[in-house]
Amino acid sequence: MLTLGMSGFDFSLLSKGGPMMLVILFMAAVAIVLYIERALFLHRGQIKSKVFLDGIKNALDRRRLVEAATICEETPGPVAAVVKAALMHAGQSPDKLRYVVQEAAIVEIPALERRLGALAAIGQIAPLVGLLGTLLGMITTFHAFMQGAEFATATALANGLWQALTVTAASLMLAIPVHLGHHFLSGRVRALTRDMEWAANEIMEYLINHYEGEGVGEEKKPEN
Repeated sequence: MLTLGMSGFDFSLLSKGGPMMLVILFMAAVAIVLYIERALFLHRGQIKSKVFLDGIKNALDRRRLVEAATICEETPGPVAAVVKAALMHAGQSPDKLRYVVQEAAIVEIPALERRLGALAAIGQIAPLVGLLGTLLGMITTFHAFMQGAEFATATALANGLWQALTVTAASLMLAIPVHLGHHFLSGRVRALTRDMEWAANEIMEYLINHYEGEGVGEEKKPEN
């Protein structure tokens, strides 16, 4: 019998959960993959926005627009993508600058939110799958009553009850951490979105009011 030593959990209980237990295990595997992929993606996109923007402004102060754009290309995440979009249109009208920055943000936000809906759906559906498994277990129990007439064996009755209770517990054990994981990832998305909005406003304000230079590819060479 396979057991988890420290907790004493008996994994043979999983086999008593009926066909819905396989569905729950599959959903759990999908949820783990989705969470790990999203957590790594969002972690990679999380940068120190103020330090990054200070570096960009420092390059622009020295009239090195291409260098600033290169820094953006080498930096992952939505903040760098939005700042790069603004740099590529440096020197243009404020309305044009705002338009390209908003357009870049519209592209980046769906990428941040990708697959979070699937994770939320698993958290919402898991209890329903558990409820279905519970009903199937109760049907098994009542079927055992009918088969055994007045003297249904305890084993026959226990099989249905085991299925009902086990699949219910398993569905809740899946739904609770999935909801917590979705809440955590959604918080990371909100934090990245705030950083992106702040960086966009900062770089637009700098380019409109402080930067006087040429577009990308038009930097002046230092005079001898």
